[in-house]
Amino acid sequence: MNTRPAKKVARDTRSSDALHFLARAGFAVNGLVHIMIGLIAFGVATGTGGQADQSGALSQIAANPGGTAILWVAAVALAALGFWLILGAFLLPSSDPKKKVVHFLSEAGKGVAYLAVAGTAVTFALGGSSSSERDVDTLSAQLIAAPGGILVLWAIALVVFGVGVYFVTKGVKRRFIDDIDLPSGKAGKPIVILGVVGYVAKGIALAFMGILLGIAAFRTDPSQAAGLDGSLKTLAELPLGQVILGIIGLGFMAYGVYCFVRARIARL
Repeated sequence: MNTRPAKKVARDTRSSDALHFLARAGFAVNGLVHIMIGLIAFGVATGTGGQADQSGALSQIAANPGGTAILWVAAVALAALGFWLILGAFLLPSSDPKKKVVHFLSEAGKGVAYLAVAGTAVTFALGGSSSSERDVDTLSAQLIAAPGGILVLWAIALVVFGVGVYFVTKGVKRRFIDDIDLPSGKAGKPIVILGVVGYVAKGIALAFMGILLGIAAFRTDPSQAAGLDGSLKTLAELPLGQVILGIIGLGFMAYGVYCFVRARIARL
């Protein structure tokens, strides 16, 4: 089977102006979601509560005037960004098999994640509800009860922890600069600061989530598992946890602002 025509179609589709516009809109929507998560996390740290994850952010958007329309726009933009990333997963011009595998898993994984958030946005736009925390609890309980499920839960914990480490590393080493056309001079410095703070904060939250999933697998206790919201609230219960959570909340907001900037200067 000749794959060249298929790759050409994928490449032409991915480089189209319409998909570029929607992908950039997807980055902006991702920024809005992270700013909302950051605000909720900061609220949890100061005692006002809330659900600090994608479901909580989308729920708050739905509760505002015009929220349903915003959610539909968000769903389309996030789905387009996910589709753009998945197309890109197949288009790495490299003869190195290892680079191809890493590139494919990274881009496809991010694409699927954006499609999942788009699906959650559709659920809220249709008047339904969703809870990422409940989904994590249910999945953990099902895996622990299933033959060999503990190994799968361990694998998920390691992947989530690894993604967290990846975010921290990408922020500290400023590798995110490769994703954008960074302005030269003083104009680029605030963008770099936002990126570093945002990536590190999100990475810490995800790594801690992976640790809690690992504890659930080790103790065969699904109640120990937690999604992003549960992880952040568990973090708040540690010594100086509320201060740390407040800082992470600010970090999520910084990441959200960075995503808005990325929507404008992303390399597509």
